[in-house]
Amino acid sequence: METLHSDFKDDTVITIGTFDGVHIGHKKIIERLVNSAKNNGRKSAILTFFPHPRMVLQKDSDIKMLNTIDEKAAIMKAHGLDYLFIKKFTKEFSRLKASDFVSDVLVDHLHAKKVIIGYDHQFGRNRTANIDDLRKFGEQFGFEVEEISVQDINEVSVSSTKIRTALQDGNVKKANSYLGYNYMLTGTVIHGKGLGKNIGFPTANIHIEERYKLIPKEGVYVVKSEINNKTYYGMMNIGINPTVSQEKTQTIEVNFFNLDDNLYDSKLKIEMLDRIRDEQKFNSVEALQKQLQQDKQTALHYIENNATH
Repeated sequence: METLHSDFKDDTVITIGTFDGVHIGHKKIIERLVNSAKNNGRKSAILTFFPHPRMVLQKDSDIKMLNTIDEKAAIMKAHGLDYLFIKKFTKEFSRLKASDFVSDVLVDHLHAKKVIIGYDHQFGRNRTANIDDLRKFGEQFGFEVEEISVQDINEVSVSSTKIRTALQDGNVKKANSYLGYNYMLTGTVIHGKGLGKNIGFPTANIHIEERYKLIPKEGVYVVKSEINNKTYYGMMNIGINPTVSQEKTQTIEVNFFNLDDNLYDSKLKIEMLDRIRDEQKFNSVEALQKQLQQDKQTALHYIENNATH
C-alpha cells in the first residue's frame, strides 16, 4: 500500500476506482491489469481515493464500505497487484481540472504508460471529462488507453449491489460466493462486561475503528480466524444482547471454540462463514444458555461439513 510520493520511478499500467469488495468482477479487471503490465515490463497499479468521494462531498452520506483500506490492500496484493496508490480525497482535489489530474497525478507521479478504464469513467472537476478526453490526453502525454467493456462494468456493479443486499439480509454465504472469499470484519479485542463468561460462553469483543465498514445484519454467525498461525472456529453475535443487557449499543462478540488465550488488544480478522439465526430476547439466562449450546452444535456441524471452505 502506497500513498502518492514524488520519488516513485516505475512505469505503470494503471486503473482508477474504489474497487470496494475486490470481488470476482473486480478480480477479472485486476488480472487483466497485472497481465498487461507483466507483458510490457511494467508495474501494475490501482489508484483509489480515500475517504470515498461521497463521504467528502455529501456530508450526510452514511455510505458503508465492504472493505477497509487495509483489507482492500491485502486482497489486491494477493491478486498480484504491485501497487495500490491511495490519494487523499478532499474538496480541493475534487476541483482539480481534468488536464491537471492527468498531468500531475497520472503522468508525473505515477508514470502511467497505459490506463485501463471503464467505458463510462468520468473524472476532473465536476466529472466533466470522459474516456474520449482521456484518449486525447494519452496522445498528448504518451500513454495508451484501454477500455473496459459495458458488460464487465455492469458485472462489477451488479455484483457489488448483490453483495451489499446479501449482507444486509444476513446471507453471508451468498455474499461470499460473489466476493470469491469470506466476508471479513477486522478489529481489536477490547474489554467487555464479561457477560458471556458469566454464562459459560466467554467472548472476544471486537471493536472496529472504521465506522464506514458495512456490518452485516444482526444475528449469530459461524466464523473463523487465524490466531498465531492457527485456524480457530467459533460463533459470533452481532447485536445488543437483549437478554442480559439493557443497553442498545451494538456489539460484535466472538466465542472461539478450543481457545483459552488472552486476546485483549489483539487485532483479529474474523471471516464470516454462515448465519445461524436472528438475535432474540430470551425469558431467562437459562433459556439463553440452552440456545447457545444449540448454536454451538449447529456451528460445529457446519464446520465439520465445510472445514475446507
